[in-house]
Amino acid sequence: MTYTKLIFELSSAGRIGYQLPVTEFPKSKQASLSTSMFRQEAAQLPEVSELDIVRHYTKVSQKNIGIESGFYPLGSCTMKYNPKINDEMASLDGFKLIHPTQPLETVQPLLKIYFDMATMLNEITGMSGTSLNTFAGAHGELAGLMIMKSYHQARGDTKRTKVVIPDSAHGTNPASAMMLGYETITIKSKNGMVDVEALKQVLNDQTAGIMLTNPNTVGLFEKDILKIAKLVHDVGGLLYYDGANLNPLLGIARPGDMGFDIMHMNLHKTFSTPHGGGGPGSGPVSVAKHLVPYLPKPVVVKEKDQYRFDYPTTSCGQVGGFYGNFLVVIRAYSYIRTVAEDLMHVGPHAVLNANYIQASLKDVYKLVANQPCMHEFVMNGLIDQTTGVKTLDIAKRCLDFGIHAPTIYFPMLFDQSIMVEPTEVESKETLDQFIAIFRQIAQESKTNPDIVKTAPHHTPVGRLDEVSAARNPTLHYAALQKIKEN
Repeated sequence: MTYTKLIFELSSAGRIGYQLPVTEFPKSKQASLSTSMFRQEAAQLPEVSELDIVRHYTKVSQKNIGIESGFYPLGSCTMKYNPKINDEMASLDGFKLIHPTQPLETVQPLLKIYFDMATMLNEITGMSGTSLNTFAGAHGELAGLMIMKSYHQARGDTKRTKVVIPDSAHGTNPASAMMLGYETITIKSKNGMVDVEALKQVLNDQTAGIMLTNPNTVGLFEKDILKIAKLVHDVGGLLYYDGANLNPLLGIARPGDMGFDIMHMNLHKTFSTPHGGGGPGSGPVSVAKHLVPYLPKPVVVKEKDQYRFDYPTTSCGQVGGFYGNFLVVIRAYSYIRTVAEDLMHVGPHAVLNANYIQASLKDVYKLVANQPCMHEFVMNGLIDQTTGVKTLDIAKRCLDFGIHAPTIYFPMLFDQSIMVEPTEVESKETLDQFIAIFRQIAQESKTNPDIVKTAPHHTPVGRLDEVSAARNPTLHYAALQKIKEN
């Protein structure tokens, strides 16, 4: 284990990495600040040379595991490669230097991109209208439920206060529904899929809708989706599609054709825009024809050869100060236009990669569904449980081999869940390396379980006491120094 010094530990009095230029403005034109706003003591900043700064942060960046440094099989999150051409397009001055309040006549080509992007997403999803206003997937969920609520209220059907959510749903689903004041009704899964008979028992004239994704969180395609859609529609409810698992459907199927009324997409998952780090995100919302009037406002409309914003009175409301994260939309637009007709191959390749890994590990890891999967699959720990090696141990050991651990302990239907999603961008060589690593960990669990239980061994920091780290984090440099001294 190699200890990486903090930037403060590299500090040496008198060293300067950067010096602010002398202002060119005369004192008469400089802002005057109250003396109460001045520091009484100099800020405690590290004093280091520019070269030390560059080396330090370069070394820190190299200790991160990311999609560009190694395999990142994070289940349910579709961590696919972000092509550099997308960033290049988003870096063009005509895109990055715009202002949200400049006159519409100066941004006509940009509004055209919004309009065309929505049109392409409609075609991909089988929907009739799309809003790009939302800033993240969870934000898209909220907007989708706002549309659901607006639709029922517009019909005077105010008794619909319940949303049905399978127990395999993403964690944000019940949270989004509750934020809109809905009561959530959880139904149990059967063989990893929606139990249709259990669904029938909870549907009634109070049902506002159901939230699910297809393929579901276990990585299985809901074969009864048309039956589910009919059951929900027959009681007057709507179907909401969580777009987190849209990637494997590209070129295979469309949520709109399955009977879904509302859905959100994750541009940072399915359409290769940056993922993680807190944003920026984008979660477009698409709807069937009868729900288009309720999309968030404003909407981009085309009149002859001109584009403008429209603010329909039937809208579910405005969900942001402006109109979504434009540069994220540009990246996704670039991806779709670049891939073009090959978009139909994305889903099949993602499914092939997942099934290849699943078939290669099923003799040493316990599959929760021993059948062909879609884009991801779930293992319930090792088949051989006698050595006491748990899912957390397996995940920690992955880090020693330079790959990011898969999603663990989700879905919570299984006590030792390991969810693997390779996406379509990974080569067979990468998949074979991952398979070899997981097989080695399974073998180590038998012959040398302690090396797995105490992993990781080759990372900047070894295994942490995660409970203490979460409840009593050491966030201050001086406190860290005291810990090191002791």
